[in-house]
Amino acid sequence: MEGLQGFSPSLRFFIELTDVKTGTWLQFVTLILLTVIVYKLGFAKKLSILKNVVIYTCLVLGCFVLLIFSYGLPIVEGLAVAATILIIYKIRLHQERKHQVNVEE
Repeated sequence: MEGLQGFSPSLRFFIELTDVKTGTWLQFVTLILLTVIVYKLGFAKKLSILKNVVIYTCLVLGCFVLLIFSYGLPIVEGLAVAATILIIYKIRLHQERKHQVNVEE
């Protein structure tokens, strides 16, 4: 598979794992999952159901653009790093709040 050198590492992995069409769909699903995680951990607020539907619809449509960029750029890898950092931040924030409650008692 010499022609895959220009692709991003994640897309190249998915294509080598399966075929081009399935690999592209796996890349798209991975993009959606990671953007939802990053949105929920970093930006989400309590909204009504209709507003959430609009936001997630726009998020999925935006993932089509990210899919195009992810052919040559490490978009999935960047989202994975962002999700990891946000997960660590939320865990530390939870521990800090728990610690503050214990100190106050």
